[in-house]
Amino acid sequence: MAAIVSEDHEERFQVKVTADSHFAWLRTRLAIERTIMAWVRTSVALIGFGFTIVQFFERLSSFEGVAAARRSLAPRYVGLVLIAAGVMALLISAWQYRTLLGYLWQNFGPIAGVDKAPHRTPVYAIIIAMIFIGVFAFLAVLTRAV
Repeated sequence: MAAIVSEDHEERFQVKVTADSHFAWLRTRLAIERTIMAWVRTSVALIGFGFTIVQFFERLSSFEGVAAARRSLAPRYVGLVLIAAGVMALLISAWQYRTLLGYLWQNFGPIAGVDKAPHRTPVYAIIIAMIFIGVFAFLAVLTRAV
């Protein structure tokens, strides 16, 4: 089987508008949407767990009968790392989402069966809101007096 080696994208892909190719395009688009929402869900969990760990261990030392922690700053550092990981995951996933949608529309737009312009979903608004919440949580933990 010989591979076609070409610098020109038009010769590389032969896009034929059929029902099969249209539904394949829709399945691919929905798979991209599911992937970005899974990343958002994971990022929210990381941010939430990071903030919760910091709050839990700060409050734990105030209970009677609880010994002081040997490494009192460890929960704070773990929380900061988890929050930062959640924000970074949101940024990377937003970049990946945009790249994949651009590729899908650029190379396979004719089989989409809709307008020439890509349709936007509210996922960008969710990602931006979660990035702000994550940055706020990170700064709140970072600037809190120990």
